[in-house]
Amino acid sequence: MFINKLNIFEIEDLKKEVLNCRKCILSQNRTNVVFGEGNLQARIMCIGEGPGYDEDIQGRPFVGKSGQLLDKILKASGFDRNTNIYIANIVKCRPPNNRTPLPEERNQCLPYLHKQIELIDPIIIILLGATALNGLIDEKLKISQVRGQWINWNNRWVMPTYHPAALLRNPSLKKEAWEDFKKVIDKYRELVNPKHHSPHY
Repeated sequence: MFINKLNIFEIEDLKKEVLNCRKCILSQNRTNVVFGEGNLQARIMCIGEGPGYDEDIQGRPFVGKSGQLLDKILKASGFDRNTNIYIANIVKCRPPNNRTPLPEERNQCLPYLHKQIELIDPIIIILLGATALNGLIDEKLKISQVRGQWINWNNRWVMPTYHPAALLRNPSLKKEAWEDFKKVIDKYRELVNPKHHSPHY
């Protein structure tokens, strides 16, 4: 399915609304709102926790060390954020000192994310870390217990996996995360492009 011009206008309107949002305290100290980035026709959407220092400065998601690792993983999978992927976060403004977003902050921002998902209409969603999993699916779930398992959510295939920051802190988790991404590659070949090429799988 391809995004139509109406959806593009809707996304631009949504972006304008988010850029002016003052619904929670995170708006008070932000440098930039981080709305999202990628192909508006992407079949895969990656969802993280929220902006860090680099993201807040640049106004783009996943551009720091975590983002560089994510790009490497996507490249190994045969994906990139300009072609197959759209990237967003649970919250659009950086929490102080990169702390985990509070439930009230998350709840104020989630309608924006739900609208993004509706408009971009991905078939596959990759949840990067516990905050994304708890915010979008169920706050009681633990990422260590459900990662690598497909979740059916609103007629979409959802794959929870570790946040790239966790892989930087604990490189031993990289093997498990790659297994999760291989499942995404398999599902993408099944649902989108049977000839999709991954240089490493």
